[in-house]
Amino acid sequence: WFILQYMSGFGNEHASEDPRCPGALPEGQNNPQVCPYGLYAEQLSGSAFTCPRATNRRSWLYRILPSVCHKPFKPLEEGHLTHDWDEIEPDPNQLRWKPFEIPKAPQNKMDFVSGLHTLCGAGEPRGRNGIAVHIFVCNTSMTDRCLYNSDGDFLIVPQQGKLLITTEFGKMLVEPNEICVIQQGMRFSVEVFGETRGYILEVYGAHFELPDLGPIGANGLANPRDFLVPVAWYEDRQVPGGYTVISKYQGKLFAAQQDYSPYNVVAWHGNYTPYKYHLEKFMVINAVAFDHADPSIFTVLTAKTTRAGVALADFVIFPPRWGVANNTFRPPYYHRNCMSEFMGLIKGHYEAKEEGFQPGGGSLHSMMTPHGPDADCFEKASKAKLEPERVADGTMAFMFESSLSLAVTKWGLQTSNRLDKNYYKCWEPLKSHFNPKCK
Repeated sequence: WFILQYMSGFGNEHASEDPRCPGALPEGQNNPQVCPYGLYAEQLSGSAFTCPRATNRRSWLYRILPSVCHKPFKPLEEGHLTHDWDEIEPDPNQLRWKPFEIPKAPQNKMDFVSGLHTLCGAGEPRGRNGIAVHIFVCNTSMTDRCLYNSDGDFLIVPQQGKLLITTEFGKMLVEPNEICVIQQGMRFSVEVFGETRGYILEVYGAHFELPDLGPIGANGLANPRDFLVPVAWYEDRQVPGGYTVISKYQGKLFAAQQDYSPYNVVAWHGNYTPYKYHLEKFMVINAVAFDHADPSIFTVLTAKTTRAGVALADFVIFPPRWGVANNTFRPPYYHRNCMSEFMGLIKGHYEAKEEGFQPGGGSLHSMMTPHGPDADCFEKASKAKLEPERVADGTMAFMFESSLSLAVTKWGLQTSNRLDKNYYKCWEPLKSHFNPKCK
């Protein structure tokens, strides 16, 4: 009977009841002596109680049983999930990965949790400051098990295959060219429909926000109304064989058993929710006279540090747009950055490197490591007739950018066997055009 429905707005106060139980939300208070329908009240806090109102995050859940009803947690094999940034020597080189391989289902069934592979990161979840970049590859749905992240928020970017994500707040369908954010502590399960792959940006110690717009004004980039939040949905389902609740805690996995579904929330209200966003909704800002505006104009979401204007992590996209700048080298310029830049490709061909950078792969240009367009791109763009042109049609590239210096895992550099060891060669054909007699 259930049809996927959503409420709109970023960071809004929302209230939702499963229509099978009208009036399930208490009137005028959060924690009555007896809740409607005999439900339990449970608060999920996403910020300290005393945070300023503008940054205070919490939701109240009204559920059939409280989430405390489970057996003790025990360690679970975490596979290629890690936050050990010292397991292999650092590598400052320009790095590029071929598309990450998805296991074939009959030989190796792998769901979202067992398919998590940490590629790079920095910081430490116990200190509540850091990020990690994960790749997920899976071919089977999570059955009678859910995951919640005690360490931070997951920003999930599907690249191949759609995800039907069930959360305590309701269900979301997230397809390639959409993203979703599952915030710290929220239980969720992922159903897939075949071979599935994507990217995850995890942040410890901060939540994602919409970037400030400054001189852009009141409108533009990702508009708040285009973010979608699921509506309440519950199942009153007993699981005599055991339902497994998995916690990612201090970078490791732990599993606890319970005999009922955790998706027993009949109603909820608050401003701490999962949400999704379609990247085609992004209102692109661009230079219309000459030169480049900085790529920060493509920021969808940011996780801030305490230093003004310095992000723990930014999620940036490079969507289809018009290029019209006069007397300008239009592709990305050569660059050395005090930030770390991980790039992925959802679909299409990235303008600065049409060969080698493929959907489902990635690249990492570490702090102060030089990078920029390959030789072929430079030669073409230097000689191109500068007319208005469409850029990136049929393409969606993105960047996870961080002020932290990212370490690459052993899986990323060795075990995955996807590192492109010839990446540096794309710049070798660059030649000098210097002529002291020609200004």
